[in-house]
Amino acid sequence: MTTKWTQRYASRTENMHSSAIREILKLTQRPEIISFAGGLPAPELFPVKEVIEATHRVMETRGGEALQYAVTEGYPPLRDLIVRHMSRYGIFCAPENVLITAGSQQALDLIGKVLINPGDKVVVEEPTYLGALQAWNTYEAEYLTVPTDDDGMQMDALEEILAHNDVKFIYALPNFQNPSGITMSAERRTQLVALADRFDVPIIEDDPYGQLRYEGEHETPLVVLDAHDNRPVECLENFIRGNVIYLSTFSKTLAPGFRVAWVVGPTEVVSRMTFAKQGTDLHTGTLAQMIAYETARGGFLDRHVKILRKVYRERRDLMIELMEECFPEGVTWTHPKGGLFLWVRLPEGMSSARLLERALKYNVAFVPGGPFFPHGGGENTFRMNFSNASPAQIEEGIKRLGIAIKEEIAELQVV
Repeated sequence: MTTKWTQRYASRTENMHSSAIREILKLTQRPEIISFAGGLPAPELFPVKEVIEATHRVMETRGGEALQYAVTEGYPPLRDLIVRHMSRYGIFCAPENVLITAGSQQALDLIGKVLINPGDKVVVEEPTYLGALQAWNTYEAEYLTVPTDDDGMQMDALEEILAHNDVKFIYALPNFQNPSGITMSAERRTQLVALADRFDVPIIEDDPYGQLRYEGEHETPLVVLDAHDNRPVECLENFIRGNVIYLSTFSKTLAPGFRVAWVVGPTEVVSRMTFAKQGTDLHTGTLAQMIAYETARGGFLDRHVKILRKVYRERRDLMIELMEECFPEGVTWTHPKGGLFLWVRLPEGMSSARLLERALKYNVAFVPGGPFFPHGGGENTFRMNFSNASPAQIEEGIKRLGIAIKEEIAELQVV
């Protein structure tokens, strides 16, 4: 007997599709391709030596415990380290408010599993992080999109949405947003927290890039504004009754291969997400958590992040300088103050998907903007990553891309 599997799939699988970024990355595996497509940190900056040393220490001191099952909430010393680390950014909580996840992507999936019923309305920025859409499509979320500008979400549009819809939560990436690279202004952050409180709508604050700031002053996290403005009692009580669930990760500061990230939220929410995680993977890998802790502790993470900031700032500046030199008039882009990405806008009528086909002939790649828009649009936009390419690759790749853009414009003008 041959099973007809398509007749046995759950209906939710109809909303599961391959990530557009992952499909593009398959095209860029050829060594001759200069890729600005992935959201990848620079592998030559991974702390290989320190991870090797940390691994030896973990195996020598922890032995079989490092290879054993562990509690779902996460390795206690790692949770303590995260609590201390976040306190420097004004995020005060207890280990009970922290859940270790297998990357931020699992955190997004657990949020969907715990909070989203089919048809629930979720507010997202436009454009927004493709991984969140991919996670929540499975749970049949309905997206309400808020346009953005250089200061982030446009609050008038958000207020209009909240006034006329029953919204399950608001999803925001306030620091160096993926894909646009923009940072939400202090004024907009205050307005967002106030609107969420007024309409009784939670906020999911996704902050994978917050430590990678290259200019300007650190902006207050939404979770801190919520705690200070809406709840007068001390920090731990704030998190028990808080309106914000905060996500962050070691993927951009240590290495993505650890697959170690965390959720901070009210204890009741963290508890429910813990139950959901138990049904998914029992716990994040014990060995990975212990090695991440052993690598990060003792001030190493802070020292390492300073190196990342210097190198990534230089690569950002070089890419922007070359774009100004090589891209034709009518093409614009964001100037991110941190993170890994910048966002390019082509003249109206141009297609970044079609441009990608031409660019690949020049062995250079990027991510077209369309998939970052839940309801379509953004055909003339695309995302560029500056962290993963060397200065020589950035120089050559931007020159090639500039040629491809000029050819595409010229061909459209002829037509």
